[in-house]
Amino acid sequence: MGFMDKAKDALGQHDDKVSDAVDQHSDRIDQGIDRGTEFADERTGGKYGEHIDKGGDAARDHLDGLDGQQDDFGTPPADKA
Repeated sequence: MGFMDKAKDALGQHDDKVSDAVDQHSDRIDQGIDRGTEFADERTGGKYGEHIDKGGDAARDHLDGLDGQQDDFGTPPADKA
């Protein structure tokens, strides 16, 4: 069993706890992702803004889907609906 397999197994054991935390604190998590993407965009001078935004959206999508529902971060953007 490789390192990544062990990491996936360890994370899989905690999915319920993480999804509960996302359910309870989605507003703060959303703010943190926004602040992180804004910081990264500023530090790169806006050069990679599109890629950074995609990364933030991917983080939201992954965290939102941990419980099997897309209900924690509001409605999806128009291009993903």
